[in-house]
Amino acid sequence: MDHIRRLLSDARPDIVIHLAAKVGGIGANREHPADFFYDNLMMGVQLLHESWRAGVEKFVAIGTICAYPKFAPIPFKEEDLWDGYPEETNAPYGLAKKMLLVQSQAYRQQYGFNSIYLLPVNLYGPGDNFDLHTSHVIPALIRKCVEAKARGDDQIVAWGTGTPTREFLYVEDAAEGILRATERYNSSEPVNLGSGREISIRELTELIARLTGFEGRIVWDTTKPDGQPRRQLDVSRARAAFGFEAKTGFEEGLHRTVAWFMEQQRA
Repeated sequence: MDHIRRLLSDARPDIVIHLAAKVGGIGANREHPADFFYDNLMMGVQLLHESWRAGVEKFVAIGTICAYPKFAPIPFKEEDLWDGYPEETNAPYGLAKKMLLVQSQAYRQQYGFNSIYLLPVNLYGPGDNFDLHTSHVIPALIRKCVEAKARGDDQIVAWGTGTPTREFLYVEDAAEGILRATERYNSSEPVNLGSGREISIRELTELIARLTGFEGRIVWDTTKPDGQPRRQLDVSRARAAFGFEAKTGFEEGLHRTVAWFMEQQRA
């Protein structure tokens, strides 16, 4: 708390965009549910509260798609956020981040504090976390394929059945959406940020194998969890509220991400 107060006192920001989070894929969430709950809850709640106390003009809270119920109707609409419990492996993280929405709405109601809450879908792009123990699905698959090809392996192992679907948003599009909302949106009603494109994990894995040049077999380890069955966002509120639409084609974004990772491998 003292560090937050000192930061706000020294920097005296007009706007705070809270992007910090303790994040990871299904494996990391299963191994550290308490850490993911406590760390994310405390960093967010304290920062928003102290920003209000310091007279910050606007607070932008970045939530997570993991806040949605496990079996939310497709596409996910913002009004469905409270219609069920999140997927179990992501629930501690998702609920901790969803408390920022409650706090945002409560502080606006009681104090008139201008805070907004955005729900980005799974992000990817250059600069991602490629650690196989903590990464999300795209960087994990890219690394597996690139390293398997380099070793001459004839197969890679992917988690689950490959049947769940996910939606992804390229990092530069996400940044554009956050900035547009910061400039133009002033309501505590939550807003989805996504591409509106759904793809199965099996299709994703085959696409990454092709883009990385890996020609071996893909073996599905069905003892590992699939996570949430489907994910696809209704992105109409972001379009209507602040004119945001994702511009980067998915294959183009993946190509840039693969190229970046391979360049880092060569460095």
